[in-house]
Amino acid sequence: MIKKTFLAILALGIFATSCSSDDDNGPTTSILTLNLTGLEPLGTNFVYEGWIIVDGAPVSTGTFTSVTFPQSFTVNTAQLNSATTFVLSIEPLVDSDPLPAATKILAGDFSGNSASVNSNGVVGDFSNASGMFFLRTPTDETGTNNGNDENGVWFGIPGMPPTANFVLPTLPEGWIYEGWVVGDSGPLSTGTFTNFSTVDDVAPFSGVNPGPPIPGEDFFMNAPAGEIFPLDVRGRTVVISVEPVPDDLPGPFVIKPLVGTAGMDHSSSYTFFCDESWFFARRYSIQIIELHIIC
Repeated sequence: MIKKTFLAILALGIFATSCSSDDDNGPTTSILTLNLTGLEPLGTNFVYEGWIIVDGAPVSTGTFTSVTFPQSFTVNTAQLNSATTFVLSIEPLVDSDPLPAATKILAGDFSGNSASVNSNGVVGDFSNASGMFFLRTPTDETGTNNGNDENGVWFGIPGMPPTANFVLPTLPEGWIYEGWVVGDSGPLSTGTFTNFSTVDDVAPFSGVNPGPPIPGEDFFMNAPAGEIFPLDVRGRTVVISVEPVPDDLPGPFVIKPLVGTAGMDHSSSYTFFCDESWFFARRYSIQIIELHIIC
């Protein structure tokens, strides 16, 4: 069975809880407190960075790597009062560029002293995400089925040739899709892709023959430590994730639009579908950023 999964981040609040002043004309800085749940740690070469948009220009509110909240940041009070939008991005640890990277993960406009933020406008809207996959091993076939279809997974509808059927948004710059099968030692990548109707970028485990014109992978060669190939995909978790570019994490990023389990009948296709009760509990739930100036 395959379910849609969603980045579930709850922004409980951004609070400016204290101010400092150099004179009697009012506060010059405010303490901005972020309270988020659902973010996952990044790789060692990247950090999260908050931004407020002031007069159309981004102003950094600071970087962080810990995903334990709340966290506080000192922000210019005048800029905070004039901010129209809050943005959270993923940035290189060593970064000479003063502007936000393309890998923006959250954004939302302020309305009064609050802003409702989510990933829909900066990554994609996955509320209608769907697709199919099937088990087959075309990269070791020479014109006939070898009878070992359980050792490969391909994303689409089986046929001659197979065809893609993902219902997923086109991702903006800074993001890419990646397929995964969870092996005995952890997630195994099937490759990254942006086009659903062509092969993905790598075939690290496949056989010597070309694969079909859709993303996917056979599991015959170059078994990582802890894995035994050929890998039987039946009964294993299959994932489509959204990954930042560049990315130094070995496993899937927190945004996983499609997740499911391969069935035991390798001749069938399997549909990504939504368990509605779970979906509504876990869909994007970044709800509110509140700003209070307290002096």
